[in-house]
Amino acid sequence: MIRFDAVSKLRHMLQVAAFTLVIATAQVLFTPDRPYGPPVAYSLAIGLVCWAIIDLGRNFFPSAAETGWPQGPAGIALVVVGIAGGFFIGNRIGDALCHAFGLGAGAPPVDAAMDLRSSVMITVLAGIVGSYYFYSVGKSNYLERKMGEARRHADEARLKLLETQLEPHMLFNTLANLRALIGVDPERAQHMLDHMIAYLRATLDASRATTHPLGSEFDRLRDYLELMAIRMGPRLAFTLELPPDLAGVPVPTLLLQPLVENSIQHGLEPKVEGGRITVRAAREGGQLVITVDDTGVGDGHGPSSGNGFGLAQIRERLAALHGDEASLDFRTGPDGAHARITLPLE
Repeated sequence: MIRFDAVSKLRHMLQVAAFTLVIATAQVLFTPDRPYGPPVAYSLAIGLVCWAIIDLGRNFFPSAAETGWPQGPAGIALVVVGIAGGFFIGNRIGDALCHAFGLGAGAPPVDAAMDLRSSVMITVLAGIVGSYYFYSVGKSNYLERKMGEARRHADEARLKLLETQLEPHMLFNTLANLRALIGVDPERAQHMLDHMIAYLRATLDASRATTHPLGSEFDRLRDYLELMAIRMGPRLAFTLELPPDLAGVPVPTLLLQPLVENSIQHGLEPKVEGGRITVRAAREGGQLVITVDDTGVGDGHGPSSGNGFGLAQIRERLAALHGDEASLDFRTGPDGAHARITLPLE
């Protein structure tokens, strides 16, 4: 059985009522000498009884998920019974309405046999057309739901592909830094390796999901910056600001990593005295805003256009998860590089 949806049923009833009024109007246009009241009363009565038998009766039969209609002979029988019941019961109701309100009084006589044939033909055709319309609407809605599910699955698969592209990029950069440090300072290289193991363990846990809490993203970012601070020493300072009420907000995994890597590689490392990286999260209305600012070399260095590999990956991942509701803005100036991520707060 299909789930009873009162709003949907009410919408169907109003659509049927509007359809019957169109039929009544058409009848009057073909026979302008007849009053408008009786066709309206009979059309409404027959149409609404048909609707009640067919549309409400569907809930008492096993129905196909694709259409919401009973399958096989049961579906055909329901339509036949609905049309027949609508004709006989609706005519009785129409007779009662005309008698009670005096509809059609003084109208010219009509050919009873011809009027009966016309009523039967109109009822059968209208019943078949209406039933097929609602059948088609149900099937169309089902296909739209399936298409939406397919799009969501495709977005998830695309997001996973982007993550698998980003993880090696980050890992190779870290290993290259570790290799350079081994020959210069083995003890610091050992500390760096310890931090790297802890970082990779956290990365492995995060890779099992498309999103994770923002607090976990900041924790992993702190591990990475500690890792880089071992290599760069006092040339790297960082600040992480995360309000407690935003720590549980879900964000894509490895969201901030490419921005921080970009700041270190293109901003702080080329600068003799180094600089500071500041990562902040804040709530602005119904949005989560995360900024990554550095005091690096700024203009004229690195991917100032914001089209580097990591930045492009962030934009694609945000689009896959949130569409136009999320964005990444990146710019450089004399005071360094500035990135701003905007996400909907869910």
